[in-house]
Amino acid sequence: MQEHSTIGRGSAESPWRIGTRGSLLALTQSGTVRDALIAAGQHAELVVVKTAGDGSSDPVEAIGVGVFTTALRDELASGAVDIAVHSYKDLPTAPDPRFTIAAVPPRADPRDALVARDGLVLGELPPGARIGTSAPRRVAQLRALGLGLEIAPLRGNLDTRLRKVADGELDAVVVARAGLARIDRLEAVTEALEPVQILPAPAQGALAVECRAAAEGSPSHAADLELITILSALDDPGTRAAVCAERALLAELEGGCTAPIGALGEVVESLDDDGRVVEELSLRGCAAAIDGSDVIRASAVGSLAGAEQLGRALARELLELGARDLISADTSAESPNTSLQPSQPIGEQ
Repeated sequence: MQEHSTIGRGSAESPWRIGTRGSLLALTQSGTVRDALIAAGQHAELVVVKTAGDGSSDPVEAIGVGVFTTALRDELASGAVDIAVHSYKDLPTAPDPRFTIAAVPPRADPRDALVARDGLVLGELPPGARIGTSAPRRVAQLRALGLGLEIAPLRGNLDTRLRKVADGELDAVVVARAGLARIDRLEAVTEALEPVQILPAPAQGALAVECRAAAEGSPSHAADLELITILSALDDPGTRAAVCAERALLAELEGGCTAPIGALGEVVESLDDDGRVVEELSLRGCAAAIDGSDVIRASAVGSLAGAEQLGRALARELLELGARDLISADTSAESPNTSLQPSQPIGEQ
């Protein structure tokens, strides 16, 4: 592996190199991290990394899970870049000891958004209306609403997806509201879907700012520690706790899991026994059958410090309520989209 020195990084002569995909959304997301570093007195620049999935119209399952993160991580591991910015929901739940998530910035609105013809909201779409999404989580929950909608496969960047509605190819699409907000396209949204309708993907709307772990004995140990300290100033503890709980729930359900899974953690205020206002973490989760025949939901409240334990405990409750039957059910005949792994919904924008 070629070593790239990080000594002196952060200066005008040697700025921090932030690896990013070349899509408008990825560049915009990475640009917010670059701008935050510059505002903190650091010099930083974006480095576009081409991935195997860029420009491909093939289904995600044909390209391979992890296609959009592996290339960034390879560049980070080699030292070609110092920082990688990911849509957090795209990262595998299993940790990679080579890297650390040094910052989870404040989260954008995690809800899904409907973009429909004629300004329609979801309940106004007529039976048989064609609504585009390839995310199993969305497919299952849309079907569970019993609106008689026809689900159509969907891939491509956000502009491509929106164009399918504008051109009349689809009556509507469902995408992440956060992505539209980041590329300044919120005017296209006809309805923000509340979690009681469609529970978001774990970590939807959150970014993961990743850098190399400061491995003992590494030539770049001191510089890696310095960068971790610099990036930690961008971290939002509430967002980190919420995302940690959501991904812990996902990890607990992941063994053999092909069922759509949603989760949403939120920091809420409550009163303790002494009447003082304290912050707690509220977590909702669901597992659904891809054909929409059943959705199992559960919720729990715990401490921010115990976010991971809260997520795993809620996952076990979902299993006790029967989620295992949904997870293990052979639903491949219901939809070709079931081969997408909900544990790593790559490209689910």
